[in-house]
Amino acid sequence: MTAVADRIDTTLPAWLVALRQQGGQRFAELGLPKSRDEEWRFTPISPIASATFGAAPEATVSLESLTPFMFGHAEWPRLVFVNGRYSAELSSVAVGAGIRAGSLAQALGSDPALEKHLGRHVALDATPFVAWNTGQIADGAFVHVPSRAEPAYPIHLLFVTAPGAGESAVYPRNLVVVDREARASIIESYVTLAGGERYLTNVVTEVVVAENAWVEHTRIQREGEQAFHVGLTHIAQERDSHYRNFSFAMGGAIARHDLRSHLNAANVESLLYGLYFGRGEQLVDNHTAIFHDHPNCRSWEVYKGILDGRSHGVFNGKIFVTPEAQKTDAKQTNRALLLSETAKIDTKPQLEIFADDVKCTHGATVGALNEKMLFYLQSRCIPLAAARRFLTYAFAAEVVAEVALEPVRAELDRLVQERVGVGLGG
Repeated sequence: MTAVADRIDTTLPAWLVALRQQGGQRFAELGLPKSRDEEWRFTPISPIASATFGAAPEATVSLESLTPFMFGHAEWPRLVFVNGRYSAELSSVAVGAGIRAGSLAQALGSDPALEKHLGRHVALDATPFVAWNTGQIADGAFVHVPSRAEPAYPIHLLFVTAPGAGESAVYPRNLVVVDREARASIIESYVTLAGGERYLTNVVTEVVVAENAWVEHTRIQREGEQAFHVGLTHIAQERDSHYRNFSFAMGGAIARHDLRSHLNAANVESLLYGLYFGRGEQLVDNHTAIFHDHPNCRSWEVYKGILDGRSHGVFNGKIFVTPEAQKTDAKQTNRALLLSETAKIDTKPQLEIFADDVKCTHGATVGALNEKMLFYLQSRCIPLAAARRFLTYAFAAEVVAEVALEPVRAELDRLVQERVGVGLGG
């Protein structure tokens, strides 16, 4: 693996120098997770630990090569990062008066919200990878929507790995701040033009949702199937706020995403949806945690996985309800579809409830395609292979329908159809 840099650029603001030093020190203390660590026992990261990742090289890609990732709306504001570096030439940041969207590195010293919030919400030891990322903070996306503002279009954060990035690592650090009574739709995409190259993306995103604010957040991970992707998203919500997340994952040899939602005041709503795919030898791991610390809050979580070949899925979902969080309404569901006898999933839904006036449920199901439905479709002259594809697509489409942005929903639906082979010969 790559160690945290020994030398830190002292031209950075003092607070950021201190933050990076704290991250580097904490990572040196923690090291990478071991198999005996409960939170990582189903995530074998030895391929990451044994690799040596250098700095990602500078690279140039064309705007045309990014067109397939723009959802048919090139006019949407976008922040493009190529091999971890912000590209002003590929970005388009016309977002409206008072709204800030751009490179985190370029915003240093010019927006008080950056110093106020960066690294102030996610704990350094949330995971060892967070400490590693913090010790390497150099650039990422920064979005600040001031009170009562609303961008006319979704803001797209597009992270691209270019050809030639093999055996390198990038450490994006993103901060999204949506102030009181503001609204925003954020798309966070991780894509590759690098084919079968092996590289590491270690990303941390902090999302701050102020009082009575509304945020729609779609996270799409479709990196190369030889790549490693480890990410953590930390959401901090204040009173009367609404946050909706959709997580889509289909890339990576090892792909792990931790999503932590902190409901920091009363009357908060948090909706989490997810869809993940695995095939070949892929490992796809989703860890979620929702912290109910205040009364009259609602959370709803639905994750689905489709696993084929010898792939391995992991879902660990936790809901914590403190004694103060009376009138909590929390529901969690994980469903996994295994398309082969060698695919497997480890699923662990958890509820820790210390309040008595709550409505909390959780559940997990794992299974194969319904034999009766397959027989029914065959009885209607649909070949078995096609019937399997149709039922697999229907399983995924139910959760894709929860994506609020129609162009994004249509693109994810297309990716699902392509993955399961719907519409391809019988």
